[in-house]
Amino acid sequence: MPQTITTGYKALVDAAEREIETLPTEEAIELAGRDDTVLIDIRDIRELQREGRVPGAFHCPRGMLEFWIDPQSPYHKPLFAQDKKYVFFCAGGLRSALAAHTAHLMGLKPVAHIKGGFGAWKRFGGPVEAPEPAPGETKKA
Repeated sequence: MPQTITTGYKALVDAAEREIETLPTEEAIELAGRDDTVLIDIRDIRELQREGRVPGAFHCPRGMLEFWIDPQSPYHKPLFAQDKKYVFFCAGGLRSALAAHTAHLMGLKPVAHIKGGFGAWKRFGGPVEAPEPAPGETKKA
């Protein structure tokens, strides 16, 4: 019997965005480097290697988010125990809405996500570190 999906990803993202803050890209760029804010990049490592990264952003693969946030987890990262604002981003702003919502439901506060994600960050002129070459490759000039 085929599956009947009753709630699609768009509905999940819309629900998440009703409960969390969605930052305009320009505002998120202004938060970069502040002591009271942590930018959380939830993209896959291959995306970082291909597209580059936001300087100073903490990389937390989406699949580890709940484990790294929870202080009871053996994988907990102390970064998530600080009294700071956590701003999540992905490539386009969908996964980060879901990630920020999950973090919010877990009790991490305050949280937000960047509208348009890393793609918008680059389009609006946010700082980007060039991708590192894959093992065995040489860095392009």
